[in-house]
Amino acid sequence: MKKPNETATLKEAIALLKLKQAEDLLQLKDQYYYTYESLKPVNLIKNAFGQMATTSEFKGNILSNVIGITTGYLTKKVLLGSTHNPIKRILGTLLQFVITNVVTKHSEKVKENELQNS
Repeated sequence: MKKPNETATLKEAIALLKLKQAEDLLQLKDQYYYTYESLKPVNLIKNAFGQMATTSEFKGNILSNVIGITTGYLTKKVLLGSTHNPIKRILGTLLQFVITNVVTKHSEKVKENELQNS
C-alpha cells in the first residue's frame, strides 16, 4: 500500500476549504440582501400593519374607534351646525371629544348586547 502524499492531501484540503468559503460567502450575501430589504422603512411599516391587521382584537378596536369618531362628529354637526362663534366651536369640539370617548369605550357593551339579542 502506498502512503498518501502529504502535499496532495494538503492541496485537496485547501481546495475543499476554498469551495466552502465561496459557498459561505454566497449565503452571507443572500442574508445581507434579505436583512437590507427587511429593514427598509416601507417594509417595516408594511410588516407591522400586516401583523396588526391579522389580529381580531385590532380589527375590533379599529371598528370601535371609527364608530366613536363618526358618532362624535355627527353629534357636533347636528347640534351646532357650522357656527362662526369661537366659544361654540370650542364647546362643540369638547362635546365631540367626550362623545367619541364614551362611544368608543362602550362600543364593546353594545356589541355584546346585539349578540345576545340576536
